[in-house]
Amino acid sequence: MRISKIICGALAGIIAVSMSGCVKTPEKPSLVMATNAEFPPYEYKEGENIIGIDIEIAQAIADELDMELVIEDMAFDSIIPAVKSGKNDMGIAALTVNDERLADVDFSTPYTTATQVVIIKAGTEVDFPGDLVGKKVGVQLGTTGAEYAGDIEDAVVEEYNKGFEAVQALADGKIDAVIIDREPAEIFVSQVEGLSILDEEFTIEEYAIAVAKDNDELLEKINTALADLESSGKLQEIINKYISAE
Repeated sequence: MRISKIICGALAGIIAVSMSGCVKTPEKPSLVMATNAEFPPYEYKEGENIIGIDIEIAQAIADELDMELVIEDMAFDSIIPAVKSGKNDMGIAALTVNDERLADVDFSTPYTTATQVVIIKAGTEVDFPGDLVGKKVGVQLGTTGAEYAGDIEDAVVEEYNKGFEAVQALADGKIDAVIIDREPAEIFVSQVEGLSILDEEFTIEEYAIAVAKDNDELLEKINTALADLESSGKLQEIINKYISAE
């Protein structure tokens, strides 16, 4: 009798373990991010990985929301359409808030301030942004730099798919200047000999996260997560990791 009880107890234990082994942990919901990994230090490739300020901020938000971050790399001018259509949950790619984009998507509270600058080649006649009148100016397609360049009197604006392509065209003497955000500008200039950045800033703007207009719930969650990251110091910690505080 006692033996049978022991056997039955062992069998019950085996069955319990077997059943528990069949129980799957529920998968986290996905948070799909659209970006353009050609814009260091905000998003760029290191080997097979996409890293940068925006990537780490997106991951921190996903962690706050207990979601699984999925990164989709695409052309910069495809990001807003992808978010607007619902293909992607959010767009994070050093996106400046402006009226044109606000017509298509909503934006989170800004998470950092950035400046547009002018890259020139040594020996150029351009000393100030005002000297760009009538010049050939290179920009990345779909950026606010492209928008601002279009307002320069008599300027010929050359658009490139990647910021570095515009910088290379400048180095090759095909254009007179490039308008781009300061942080990637500093990296590009460090990689290409004979280029420099004008001291005077072209514009000052804010970066935020794009979300579809009908997705108020996600927008609120992102804003709450950003507020938590800012108050904890995590947001600035991520930025400082890539951009010197000096």
